[in-house]
Amino acid sequence: MATSNQENNFLKLSIQVSLDGLSFCILNTERKEIIFYRKKVFTAQLDPVKLLQEIETVYKEEPLLSQHINNVILLFSNSLSTLVPSPLFQEENASNYLKFNTKILKTDFIAYDELKEHEMVNVYIPYANVINYFFEKYGEFEYKHTSSILLEELLKLPSQETKMYIYNREKEYDLVVIDDGKLLLCNTFSYETKEDFLYYILFTAEQLNLDPLEFQLLLFGDISKDSDFYEIAYNYIKNIDFLPVFFPFEYHEDTEKPSRESSEFVLLKSL
Repeated sequence: MATSNQENNFLKLSIQVSLDGLSFCILNTERKEIIFYRKKVFTAQLDPVKLLQEIETVYKEEPLLSQHINNVILLFSNSLSTLVPSPLFQEENASNYLKFNTKILKTDFIAYDELKEHEMVNVYIPYANVINYFFEKYGEFEYKHTSSILLEELLKLPSQETKMYIYNREKEYDLVVIDDGKLLLCNTFSYETKEDFLYYILFTAEQLNLDPLEFQLLLFGDISKDSDFYEIAYNYIKNIDFLPVFFPFEYHEDTEKPSRESSEFVLLKSL
């Protein structure tokens, strides 16, 4: 779908990158219309060098991505992140917060997102080669960790009781627990089987002294009532449901749509 120079002023591009795949979405903010969407899933997890090669391939195949766009946000999806209370955060010590849960190299670039409203800082390792590539393409742009947007959106929701949220993707999910508007836990778990999927839910509940008969589990992302993962969780969690997800825009008639919108929750919420 071609766009005019005038229309380009109203475009916002959201790009989500992980070692497992890529997602791209362009929104016309004036018409509140998605005019481009593409998802690419890798058959195996890549390293950052090969990830960049895949990004370059997509840009050769999709001329719409190479047009001039002023408003660009790049999202990094990985487990190389940790949350720090704002009063305890010191920028010069950013790498020290991460070293307890991930291996850090001297050459690693450390970034952080401030969640000011919630007095938290999300410290993470982005892929510097990917940042440099997009800087050459678009100039100045915004980048964040996907968990920052996920938390900002979930903490907006009314919650006077304990709720556990599972944002499911291919072989991993983000698990977030919120009680009376306060974050209790945010972590990412990888799984292979439906038993793995259930284990981390019950293990987290046990660690936080949550009764599976009482707390509410809300699922979203790449999951449905037909899946084995939902079925096994349903057998153990009394209050289980799907999080209602709403996005305030339409799709252009020539634009591909996600197979399930909630599977691109962070990508679309960043627009």
